Amino acid sequence: MSMQPRFGLNHMVCPSFTVSEFLDLSGKLKAQTVEFRNDVGDNSLTDLDTALKAGQQAKELGIRVLSINALYPFNVWNEEREAQTRELAKLAQAANAEGLVCCPLNDGTVVSYEDLKYALTELAKVLKEFDLHGFIEPLGFPISSLRSKRLALQAIDEIGESERFSLVHDTFHHKGAGEDEFFPERTGLVHISGLEDDITFEDMLDGDRVLVGEKDRLSNVEQLRTLLDAGFDGPVSFEPFSEKVWNLQDIEGAVQDSIQYVNKALA
Repeated sequence: MSMQPRFGLNHMVCPSFTVSEFLDLSGKLKAQTVEFRNDVGDNSLTDLDTALKAGQQAKELGIRVLSINALYPFNVWNEEREAQTRELAKLAQAANAEGLVCCPLNDGTVVSYEDLKYALTELAKVLKEFDLHGFIEPLGFPISSLRSKRLALQAIDEIGESERFSLVHDTFHHKGAGEDEFFPERTGLVHISGLEDDITFEDMLDGDRVLVGEKDRLSNVEQLRTLLDAGFDGPVSFEPFSEKVWNLQDIEGAVQDSIQYVNKALA
């Protein structure tokens, strides 16, 4: 029997909520972890005062702050990216976050393997300075410059930074990239979302990502079972991007239903 996942919430569950409201929701749902974001408009975590208050509120609720999501595009390293990383690192530190989620360029541009290694090397220097972890998230879209988890791990290992970086296993991107390899021992974070629309896995976009239920086509339950059975016991974070989810009147009830569905299916 698979163990039950350690569920958490990504702010993308409810981007219309302030950071404080998002934390209140997380507390009501007994979430073990949260991920703040820097791309949810006015509710983004972008200033130190909000970050400090968020870190304190999370502490009072007994919730572990995993990350600020996201550093983009992490694999195109230049002065601008270094400055961006430092700003995010300061916010993460203020919010008591453990690290940054790092996403690759996703516009059809090819980024070389050497550039990937260079970016990881420079990124590691900044993360070390702030005592933060890097959660590397390959994106499964056809236009993504880094689709493969194996390639990401190869680059991380070649620069000798396996302690500083771990993978984000995103069930949506795993399916989109057509991957069949799992790296439970190298996975630091799992993102889950469902797909119910009749669309090909190559054509699906972020806006198609809903909560995980019985109509899910991404094999979330099977992916989670594979990871859990192989020893993964880290955070599993809900990350839907669909306006159908964002517009729900009872997001708390909907997430609770999804948690119950996944736990029952795994058992």
